[in-house]
Amino acid sequence: MTPATKPIRRIATEEAFSIPEVAAALRDVARSPSVSQDLILVQRIYDAKVDDVQARLLPRLLDLEKERMRDMDENGVAMHLLSLTAPGVQMFDADTATELAAIANDKLGAVVKKHPKRFAGLASFAPQSPKRAVKEMERAITKLKLNGFIVNSHTNNEYFDYPKFFPILEAAEALDACIYIHPRAASDLMAAPFRDYGLDSAQWGYGIEVSTHAVRMMVSGVFDRFPKLKICIGHMGEAVQFWLWRLDYMNKNAQNRGSAPKTKLTPSEYFKRNFVITTSGQESHLALDFSIKALGIDNVLWAIDYPYQPSGPAVAFMDSAPVSATEREKLYHGNAERIFHIEPA
Repeated sequence: MTPATKPIRRIATEEAFSIPEVAAALRDVARSPSVSQDLILVQRIYDAKVDDVQARLLPRLLDLEKERMRDMDENGVAMHLLSLTAPGVQMFDADTATELAAIANDKLGAVVKKHPKRFAGLASFAPQSPKRAVKEMERAITKLKLNGFIVNSHTNNEYFDYPKFFPILEAAEALDACIYIHPRAASDLMAAPFRDYGLDSAQWGYGIEVSTHAVRMMVSGVFDRFPKLKICIGHMGEAVQFWLWRLDYMNKNAQNRGSAPKTKLTPSEYFKRNFVITTSGQESHLALDFSIKALGIDNVLWAIDYPYQPSGPAVAFMDSAPVSATEREKLYHGNAERIFHIEPA
């Protein structure tokens, strides 16, 4: 009699949640006169009509133990790596953001502790106040035992290459905790072209925003200062790996003419050393194959992007990917366990 095959462990690494306190605060933002392009999605989810399709996402974001776990079981997903959904706490003033990040982390820590086989978690913090952010980061890892951090790209139109944020990067490196840079709408100075045709969010604007953030970090010398810092970006790397040859070539020219700082490594070397990517919301075998060849199998992780993307097709995509059994194990859970310090099954 042939022994039963052991089920593969599927750890989904970009899975969104929210809490009532953050949802209520974002509802206030949705009714404010803000000019941020994030307002388009925030209004649709947090201040929408009952029949708006996007409004149906909010109950699924707030639910952690009923519909979510039913969906996980139905699709053979062992674990969600949970993170506070975009724009997180980054549209609030510093005091409000700091307070809400701590509340969200406490609730996340509690559900991870209650269901340690089903959930791991990425902690939020308020980049608006770097000193307080560092304290919350340390608490999240050492006290709450969370698995890393989530930040939604720019904060007040500023990126992690700004020296004001270096204490945050220093803390993440010291804690050996990966920062997942998740998309939000384009910063104000680059937002205008994305206002038409639905380009403001996942169709195009999100990827451009995060890829710009990643490239700024690589060419500014951030990773010479923090060589062990680990950054994760989703949606098949926001296409950065497809540009590596050109980034190296053009950055060398920029350095030679003095418009970019001299760095120890090339952009491609930083991307392969300091970044990992997830497949969230990008279910293309062609893109996956290129990403593995460009970055190495150890730098690619599976994700669903629940509840914004359905679980079934994401599982079918990875189940049918043209990779070896050993590679599939790494993509589904081995790399996530290593990068986010998740206990092996």
